[in-house]
Amino acid sequence: MPKECPVCGNQILGRADKKFCSDYCRNSFNNSLNKDSKNLVRNINNRLRKNYRILGELNPNEKTKTTRTKLIAKGFDFTHFTSIYTTKTGNIYYFVYDQGYLPLENEFYALVKRNS
Repeated sequence: MPKECPVCGNQILGRADKKFCSDYCRNSFNNSLNKDSKNLVRNINNRLRKNYRILGELNPNEKTKTTRTKLIAKGFDFTHFTSIYTTKTGNIYYFVYDQGYLPLENEFYALVKRNS
């Protein structure tokens, strides 16, 4: 008894353990399985990429200061970062990959780049 492709219904020809009639149907099936989670991941990665780009633009020399207003004007999103580093003195740095920022007094931020 010939098997049918679960995506398009065409007859599957070839190996006995083959599940789809073509690469197109296989890709279509797998893309539809992860559609919702891929959108979430894609949106978060886009925000992280934008934050990284903004920090890199404002911090070309690996250490500088800026204001919250400048960060927000460029579209920086303070809710998305990749890691937190707490120093021995209790200062909390927020990092987007290797670009980081430290909240200071009066809406100022110290921008740093982690050397690895």
